Amino acid sequence: MIATAQEEAAASGVRVAPWAAAAAGGTLLAVSGGASGGAPFTAPEAAAVMARAGGENFPVASIVLPKRVRGHLLAIYGFARLVDELGDEAQGQRLAALDWLEGELDVAYRGCAEHPLMRTLGVTLHECELPREPFLRLIEANRVDQSVTRYESWEQLQGYCALSANPVGELVLGVFGLAGRERVALSDRICTALQLVEHTQDVAEDLRRGRIYMPAQDMRACGCSERDLHAAHASEPVKALVALQTRRVHELLAQGAPLIDTLRGRPRLAVAAFVAGGRAAALAIERAGFDVLAGPPKAGSRARLRALFTVLGEPRAERAARAARAERAARADRGATAGCAATEATEATEATDAAAGEEMRR
Repeated sequence: MIATAQEEAAASGVRVAPWAAAAAGGTLLAVSGGASGGAPFTAPEAAAVMARAGGENFPVASIVLPKRVRGHLLAIYGFARLVDELGDEAQGQRLAALDWLEGELDVAYRGCAEHPLMRTLGVTLHECELPREPFLRLIEANRVDQSVTRYESWEQLQGYCALSANPVGELVLGVFGLAGRERVALSDRICTALQLVEHTQDVAEDLRRGRIYMPAQDMRACGCSERDLHAAHASEPVKALVALQTRRVHELLAQGAPLIDTLRGRPRLAVAAFVAGGRAAALAIERAGFDVLAGPPKAGSRARLRALFTVLGEPRAERAARAARAERAARADRGATAGCAATEATEATEATDAAAGEEMRR
């Protein structure tokens, strides 16, 4: 079975209870803007940060993992969500807020952070000996968000994902003590896919923040304008754009899925759950007819579980062959057309549904 961080927050008494206890007093941390003399900002409560997990595409931790490992994964997730909250929602100077968080990270390595989430993270940093650099990349992604609101190309968006998503996978592997170079490279594909499917689901929400994560080159190729993204429902050009991104999600997940076969036991199950979550989210978009403007299509727990059975049931050779096909498709991506994207996404839906049905019958 798998659980979101919100469910874990209710179930785990080791790591999450201190966060809830800290939030119970209703006190937010009012933090000075720092040496720059900027206005103070308010750091969000730990419980409020973790409550955002209810809408996530993929499980943060599997309940079959040992409690201590779950706690470490939740600590990393809590940091990632805290960074996003400060970068997206902080009242006051957000760059100052992110500078404060970088300082909190430094003192967390010394075991004396101020924010409850950072105190919890300090335990994980010490016990798992995690490097500082992936955490800094997550902070830097949110600094980029303060000034960059559009991406011209898919390559540029991939560069952003290297800051905003890929470090999480590297840190998860670090918790398991398995963060070798080849595994991290495969993990990067999975994490970029998860970030891309989130951007694709949340086009309308991001637009309200003044951001568009759909590459401008893709929009032009699909005949889609920014004005089209403001509509209540997706037009055919918007659907073609969404189909193109969804196809990329499938390709990236296929390229990264061989990571599963380098792992054993519970780490293997945890990574398979991330891949399954991405697949289920992409399928939800496809089943919505690629209309993400009416509301972000989300996969339910049953769909995620079905996808997990499918992922775990795939033979190693089949997974490797699919990865090779996805690599070839990615190399040809620059010449892909929107119509091609829609066709391939539909075929991916049918193939995945068939595999899921077969796995359930077993």
